[in-house]
Amino acid sequence: MISTGMLLSDRYEILEKIGSGGMSDVYKAKCHKLNRLVAVKVLKQEYSTDKNFVSKFWAEAQSAAGLVHSNIVNVYDVGNEQDIYYIVMELVEGITLKKYIEKKGKLEVRESIGIAMQVCQGIEAAHEQKIIHRDIKPQNIMISKDGKVKVTDFGIARAATTQTISSNAMGSVHYISPEQARGGYCDERSDIYSMGIVMYEMLTGQVPFEGESTVQVALMHIQTEMVPPTMHEPTIPVSLEKIILKCTQKKPEARYASVAALLADLRRALMTPDEDFVKIVPVVTSNDPTRVMSNEEVEQIKNETRAAVPAVDEEEEAYLMGYEEEDEVTEAEDDDEDEDEDEESNPTFEKVITGISIGVAILIVILAVWILGRALNLFGGDETTPSETITTEAPETTTEEDSKTAKMPYLVGMTLGEAEALLTERQLGISVEYVAAPGEEEGIVLSQEFEEGADVNKHYRVSVVVCDNSGIADIPMDLVGSSYEAVRKALLNAGFSKIQKIEEYDDDVEEGLVIALEPEEGTVGLEKDTVIEVIVSKGPEVILVVVPNVEGDAQVNAEGALKQKGLKVKVELAYSDTVEAGFVISQSVRAGREIEIGTTVTIVVSQGTDKITVPDLEGMTVKEAAKALEELGLRLDSTYEEGFSDTVAIGLVMGQSAEAESLVEAGTVIKITLSKGPENVVVPKLTGTEAEIRAALEALGLVPEIVIVNDPMTAAGQVVRVTTENGTELVLGTSTVPAGAKVIVYISSGKEMVTIPNLRGTKAEIEAALTALGLVPRVTEDYNDTVPAGEVISCNPGMGTSVEKGSTVTVVVSKGAEPEPETTEPETTEPETTEPETTEPETTEPEPETTEP
Repeated sequence: MISTGMLLSDRYEILEKIGSGGMSDVYKAKCHKLNRLVAVKVLKQEYSTDKNFVSKFWAEAQSAAGLVHSNIVNVYDVGNEQDIYYIVMELVEGITLKKYIEKKGKLEVRESIGIAMQVCQGIEAAHEQKIIHRDIKPQNIMISKDGKVKVTDFGIARAATTQTISSNAMGSVHYISPEQARGGYCDERSDIYSMGIVMYEMLTGQVPFEGESTVQVALMHIQTEMVPPTMHEPTIPVSLEKIILKCTQKKPEARYASVAALLADLRRALMTPDEDFVKIVPVVTSNDPTRVMSNEEVEQIKNETRAAVPAVDEEEEAYLMGYEEEDEVTEAEDDDEDEDEDEESNPTFEKVITGISIGVAILIVILAVWILGRALNLFGGDETTPSETITTEAPETTTEEDSKTAKMPYLVGMTLGEAEALLTERQLGISVEYVAAPGEEEGIVLSQEFEEGADVNKHYRVSVVVCDNSGIADIPMDLVGSSYEAVRKALLNAGFSKIQKIEEYDDDVEEGLVIALEPEEGTVGLEKDTVIEVIVSKGPEVILVVVPNVEGDAQVNAEGALKQKGLKVKVELAYSDTVEAGFVISQSVRAGREIEIGTTVTIVVSQGTDKITVPDLEGMTVKEAAKALEELGLRLDSTYEEGFSDTVAIGLVMGQSAEAESLVEAGTVIKITLSKGPENVVVPKLTGTEAEIRAALEALGLVPEIVIVNDPMTAAGQVVRVTTENGTELVLGTSTVPAGAKVIVYISSGKEMVTIPNLRGTKAEIEAALTALGLVPRVTEDYNDTVPAGEVISCNPGMGTSVEKGSTVTVVVSKGAEPEPETTEPETTEPETTEPETTEPETTEPEPETTEP
């Protein structure tokens, strides 16, 4: 079990759990070798016990570790400890795209394209390494705090078994391609399908298929047509909608052939979103009887398949097809055989089986020849090994690109980054062991697992030993006699993190200066977590005295008593109704306490009683009243009352809790009453701008509400009418309302507004309806498979919106489904086929000698 504080491989300290998925849990951890934070993904127990799954996971995780791209979460290390299988990855501070969509509801078009382009760049880098993700979904896409988009979980989906579509993978099934749902062949275009679903969710805030179970959703991917995203969000431009529809075609051959082609269209959609440039070639299905395809058609299909699907080796293709042994048959193959036993077998499958059989046969023949040759000494002596024999013949049949091994480079003396880059270039991984090597340069490779020139299997993680002096440090010299802060800073700069300050009395060393260190200064090769004790001088030992009680004593006597003890005295004055002037009210250090000689003790001496004359605050603002009281040593109550006054303006003081010229003690709190103006206010005549009208009413203590109305009979900006909150009409300059009442002022906009009605019908009918309302119509027609003819596909501004007369309204009207193009058979092009039906049958057959070339 993984727990907080656990140390994996004596290197990765588990700090906290930060996420959980169907197959694994993710933890935040600290790498103690490189002193950095990382993310550790640990396989759940039910997967760790499946040896077949673990072996696949191990191979795929090591392959993913070779992916280095700015839009891919980097994999640093792979390991296992006590049946705990884990991957160490880059820690991305941010949120998943799924949570980002949930937070915003749906994303804006340009933002969606930007995110999609970054994801596609990461997927493209993986495809170039022949790695198919097979689990592209918002949960596997991270958005960092600086806006960088990164794809994670590369290689994990490849290791998954048929349990991918289960209750543990409910999130994945919403993004799965039809061929994955069938359990059939998957390639790069499967990731493109999932990417289309992700873009659909970003723009609409929902996935296209929802169901009560994972099986039901998977069947929808196979059988159900997807609702176009513009049905949920009409503002999606035509180019982006068609990109999504092309990505999510049921047949892989109808999708984008590569992520590079998808990226090109996304860039174009970003520049010209309203341009209809995406071509979706429908996969035509027919109910006609089975016919034999011509050689030209077969060749065309082969060529298009080669162009669309990158080449994979036989083992890779067998793995992707869903089987690994010759006697293993997938469920999809059983279904195909039951459905039509007379159909021809899958050509790709036959080629794979044939290739594997030939390869096995060749290996058997080579092995038999080698054994026989060794037995008969036909190879010229015993010095030649089998590996040497095969190697000398390999250049004739194997290119460097096709080789499954790579030459080991010389890495000693390189930096870790240089070594890693060189190994990656040769398709090799790296496993690093750090050791302390005093005198060697930090981060330099000290040794390597294989000698230079050795043949190493590609994707093998080569072990190297790297100098890591980060764990040791030397104590600097010349620290004794410096201040503690200076020594502490020097030790921290040297790399020590545990510094313990110990204070001691010293008659010879000034207070605050360092007496000694333990270990002593100049010690070398210490672990950085060694506790360094810094002994700091407290100066000569302090003499303590007992503070006398001087409260109630005369000032002169109190000062004398304190100074006699060797203490310093500070005097402060204060008024007191209980202590006579000139006598001590209080002392800063209580009597009986022991303190150092020379310490300052503050005594507060009474100035006697002091009364303050209250000023007249009437007519002042709150700020003015507070200042006047504060200057006299009085305070203003933060709360105040309000009342009507015919003589005092609104917001000014009209009353106070203590009468003017009365005497009160210092610090007394005075409460004031503010004027709300006259009890009834005459509504004045209102002219000017909206701001001026609002200011005039607020100055009278009224609450204005401005309403803009359409009144073509009144000039813009003029007051149409004024009412109270309950609708009573007011006569400006005459009517009165209570102070603080709400007054509604209706101001003319001078513009006439109309509402766009619900539109349907022909182009001419819609144009006539809009023109009759005083609007400028811009109506176009377009084919649409989902919107019936005569219905509106889109309207901008939308139907039911109020707009000014003379506004332009853009409407797209459906012409219904686009008719299928007529097809003609090459055989019907002869002149004889155009003869009337009365022509004798034998005359329709062309004579051989008259056939035109």
